[in-house]
This record gives sequence, C-alpha cells and structure tokens, in this order.
Amino acid sequence: MYDLIIENARICDGTGTQSFYGNVAVKDGLIAAVGKGNGEAAQKKIKADGLALAPGFIDPHTHYDAQVAWDPLVTCSSWHGITTVVMGNCGVGVAPVRPNARDIVMWDLVNVEAIPFEVMERGIDWQWETHAEYLNVLQKRGMGINVASLAALTPLRHYVMGEESFEREASPDEIGEMQRLFRNAMRAGAFGLTSTILNNHIGFEGRPLACRNASRAEWSALCQVMKEEGRGTIEIALTGTNVGQVSDDEYDLLKFLVDESQRPVTFLALFNKPGKPESYLNAVEKVQPILGWDKAVPQVTCRPLRVQFNMKNPFLFAIFSAWHHVFNKSVEEQMQIYADPGFRNAFRQEMDTRRIFRGQWGRMTVIDAHSEAVKPHVASKKTVAEIARDQGKDVVDAFLDLAVADRLELMFDLQAFNFEPEGVKNLVSDPRFLIGLSDGGAHVDMLCDAGYATYLLGRWVRDNQVLSIEEGVRRLTSVPADLFGIPNRGRIAPGLVADLTLFDPDTVDAKDPEYVWDLPGGGKRFVAKSTGIKTTVVSGNVLYQDDEYQGGLPGQVLRSTAR
Repeated sequence: MYDLIIENARICDGTGTQSFYGNVAVKDGLIAAVGKGNGEAAQKKIKADGLALAPGFIDPHTHYDAQVAWDPLVTCSSWHGITTVVMGNCGVGVAPVRPNARDIVMWDLVNVEAIPFEVMERGIDWQWETHAEYLNVLQKRGMGINVASLAALTPLRHYVMGEESFEREASPDEIGEMQRLFRNAMRAGAFGLTSTILNNHIGFEGRPLACRNASRAEWSALCQVMKEEGRGTIEIALTGTNVGQVSDDEYDLLKFLVDESQRPVTFLALFNKPGKPESYLNAVEKVQPILGWDKAVPQVTCRPLRVQFNMKNPFLFAIFSAWHHVFNKSVEEQMQIYADPGFRNAFRQEMDTRRIFRGQWGRMTVIDAHSEAVKPHVASKKTVAEIARDQGKDVVDAFLDLAVADRLELMFDLQAFNFEPEGVKNLVSDPRFLIGLSDGGAHVDMLCDAGYATYLLGRWVRDNQVLSIEEGVRRLTSVPADLFGIPNRGRIAPGLVADLTLFDPDTVDAKDPEYVWDLPGGGKRFVAKSTGIKTTVVSGNVLYQDDEYQGGLPGQVLRSTAR
C-alpha cells in the first residue's frame, strides 16, 4: 500500500518536457511510481482533477538564516509551494559565531537584511557556534520545509579576525584558519560560499561589511576547498556600479572565482535601466566568455522591485558613504543628522559626483504618516520630486524635511527596478539566467517578494505567455536544484524525494503584500499570501492543503554531502 497517491494530475515533471496526465504515488517519503495508475490502494488519496503537479519549488536566494530560528515553517515562502530554500546569501549569516560577537553578527543583518535587532535578540537562542552545530540545531528542532545553507564569508572572517575583519585583509595564518573552518562547513553539508562587494552592503556601526575586505589570497584559499571537495556553488552580489553593466573589476573578480574554484558562480543581479529594456545585454556581452551553467550564471527577478521604507533604517542609501554614520543610531540622533545642512550637502555632492539615484525621486511617493502636517502629502499621491517642486525646495531638502517632520515614522514607497514589463520579460525569458532574488527573510518591513514563484506562474506563464507552464516549472525546480547540487529534488521521477506542489494554473498568483505583527516581540513584517496553491507535500507528507497547515515538520536540513 502506498502512503499517498495524487490522482489525475497534469504532471509537469521539472525537466521542461511536455506535461502529461497521470498519478504520482508516494511511499516512505519517496516517489514510488509515476503513470496512469490502476486504482492502487493508499492511506491517503488526493484527487487533482487535472490541476498541475510540479516538484516543490526551490528558492535560491532567501536570507532566512535568522528567521528559521523562530519560524520552522519558513513563512511566507512555504505558502507559495516552495519546499526548499537556499540561505546564507550575500555574505551574511549567523554561523560561525563566537558568543562575544553575536551582537556584531546581528547588526550586520540589520544593515544588510533590514531585520530589526530587537526581533533577532528575542528570536535567536544561539545554541550553536560552528556552522555544523547550526545545521544540527535546525535539524533537531524540525523544519516545515527544507533548508540548504551556504557558508557566508562575513561571519567566517569575524570568527577568525574579530572586529579587525572590518578593517583589513587576512594574514596567511588567518587565511589558513578560515580555510579550515570553511572546509568543516562544507563537510557538514554547506552548499558553497557567499559574499558581496556592493558598497551599499555595510555592517556593524556602518562600516563596510567584513567580507568586502577579502583579498584575492583569501578567495583563492576558499575556492581551493571547493575545488578539492568537488562540489559547491559560489553566490556573490557583484553588479552595483551601474544598472545593466558589469565593470572591468567586477568581471575580473567573477572570472577569478570561476577559474579558481572550477565551480559554478551565480552573481547578483541583472536589471534593466528605465526606458532601456535591453540594457542588460551589455552585462551579458561583458561576461560572455565565462557565461554558462557550469561557470557564471546571472540571477534575475521576475517581480517589480518595489520598496516601502522609513528613515529609521536608511538601507536604500547605504550606497552613499555620506550616510554610513547614520546607521544604528537613535531616532533623535538620526533626526539631528538629517536636519544638518552639512550632511545634506555631502549627500547632494555624492549623488552628483557618482551620477546615481537622482532619477528615483520621481518614482518615490509618501504612503503613511503620523503627523497632521505631513498627512496631506500622503493624500495628494504626489511624488517627492513633485512635492519639492511645489514647495520650491531642492529635492533632498524636501525629502528629509518630510521625514523629520514625521519623526522618521513617514513611510515612503519607491519603484526601484523592474517596473517596466518589457524589460522584465526579456530577463525572465532568457534561459541562461537563474530566476530568484526573493529575499524572503530579509527587508521584512520594506518588501515581500517571497511569492516570486506563484507570481512567475501567474503573470509570466498564464497572463503574458512568455514561458510555457513546463518551462516555468523547470526554471523553479530542476534549474536551481542542479546549479546548487541539491540532491534528489527538483524533478518528479521514481526514487526521488516526494517534494511536490499541486496548483491551479488558472488562478495561481501572489497576493499583494500586507503588514502583520507576528515577529518575536510583536515586530512588524510584510507578508504575501498565495492563490491557486492547492497542496504542498514535503518528504511525502502533506504540509498545506487548501492554505491550511496540516501539522508536522517534515522538512530536512539538506546536506551537500548527500547523494
């Protein structure tokens, strides 16, 4: 007798081949049979009635390292048919960590991932020090869905170098120790290494994130571990100089990582410039000599990148050095800085010198205010650029005056990237790119793109027919599974793990984000629910049915060492 049979489903097996109708039978957590079926017995049967059945979706970029400490269901990704998340992204994470450095690691996450410090302080119990111990703790506690952990370079450098990791390159002895720790992480099951060189990725006290100080000698030593182990993937946030471009320095580093590791490197991120839906091709041409799934793989998103924020956490402005001393200050201290003409002039000068950001004032509006003096600007729905024009002010003065007038409670809304459909269509339809960038566990009070998979299937498969349903499923399943070496998942075939998602192609989509107050201590975050996800199965167990959690924690802490 089978444990579970899903009957009369439109099976999209994750390979991109033509879908077909049939049954999938599950036994002991594995797919036991795929085919027409003949009335076999099972403890549980689900009538699919022609709905689409796919392998569980795999999200390659999630930042859930902190959240999994208090949320074993990994919401809201698990609401969207995602059964595996890859975390440890952009060079930040929570292991390894010495007890006296926990606050530094959390402040790094505040500044890179915009997770409130007080939330992590309440939600993380720190029952680990090494990467191996972290993975073991998660497995012991139980997970609703699977997690695949990447080793992040910043906590690795902190562990070996202490606070000097913010200031300098590592010595030969320190490099040897980092190499040893990384090898141990890989042998404990880490799926590779992550870092960033983006100048808006700043850490504790507004200093450059520690991994940004890594030398080529450090990188070479860590790449050597992956080369010797014969597995693992590198993820690096790389393209921050100019949207749609890869600079000479960025290309040189990317090629160095590919050559040194002999492993795949996925780099973040490709967007198009406003009004130029093919500007991404400049970056593609630049990396063409090393482009490929066994070499360099660009990562893209299928969603508009729309951010809602206030000025207590000025994450969007971390790209400007003039703003670095604003981070991790009290509201009163921040208000004094924002009101300072010297600070404003330094910001303006940096914008002019670097020729960035100015055009975004016309895509920024104010959406929620506490002060009666500011509320009329919310009602007007005017952009910050229009408000500045009406007030006869420089736009920087108008922006910061609004924030200070509302004691930094004022919420701004910015259409940052990917808001032009033609440009997104080009990115999504290119089979050379990895679709991801959900940031599911990051920027929790600013955006929620955890529903990127249902959005892809709803908007780009069904509504716009840019991808077939089979290709859409392939891009969400076997493609990330193969890139990261995630074992026995990403396809529907006998003998593989029964991670499955049953969805309605006619209704599948992601709902608009909404605020909830469910973080530790009552903290606020954005969540986005799904439509059209009928059933989510993890290791043969029904986790969600008709949006209702069915109990149990069948997920696994996946190990790159498993085969």
